Amino acid sequence: MKAVAGETVVAEAANEAVVMMEGNVYFPPDSVVAGVLRDSATPYTCPWKGRAQYHDVLVGETVLNDGAWSYPDVNKSAAARVGRDFSGYVAFDGRQVRIEV
Repeated sequence: MKAVAGETVVAEAANEAVVMMEGNVYFPPDSVVAGVLRDSATPYTCPWKGRAQYHDVLVGETVLNDGAWSYPDVNKSAAARVGRDFSGYVAFDGRQVRIEV
């Protein structure tokens, strides 16, 4: 799977490496292109996954505000529910970044 912003691939991973939940694809941290994410100050806490970290997606001179998010330390119950620890995995805002299979 690929996450593509404009014409730039910002993440790519094998299908079995990603986590799919709630209509989003979460990419492993090492599949995200280095330097493409910048932490955002936007706060959010999911009732079952825990505290989220939003990220701006940087592609050349373009900044996609809050274009991605991750859960640095998912709740243990969330990892059990999903079947694996997805701490640090990155999902992208489908309005700004397209996911290709």
